Amino acid sequence: MLNIIMQAQTTTPPNMITSMLPFLLIGLVFYFLLIRPQNKRLKDHKAMLAAVTRGDTVVTGGGLIGKVTKVEGDELTVDLGGGNKVKVVASMLANVRDKTAPANDTAKK
Repeated sequence: MLNIIMQAQTTTPPNMITSMLPFLLIGLVFYFLLIRPQNKRLKDHKAMLAAVTRGDTVVTGGGLIGKVTKVEGDELTVDLGGGNKVKVVASMLANVRDKTAPANDTAKK
């Protein structure tokens, strides 16, 4: 009987690799689901900002839509229409619309 109890209590200590495996898997999940997509989005946004030229239609982070009239480093002068011109920091642009794309005014309602 004592022999059975002694055999049940003799266990090997956990291996270092098996104890670290859950943390490595969590790290991989975070990388592929959070970090990698965010870096791709940031890279795409920087490329979009670098391609902004005079005449492009832009949407600011506040939702204002206008045409770029002047590009000065990281600042843009945007004409909102009706004689309203504002200076916008380029990093605050949400979208650059294609200047040659037609508006979708004929969509079915």
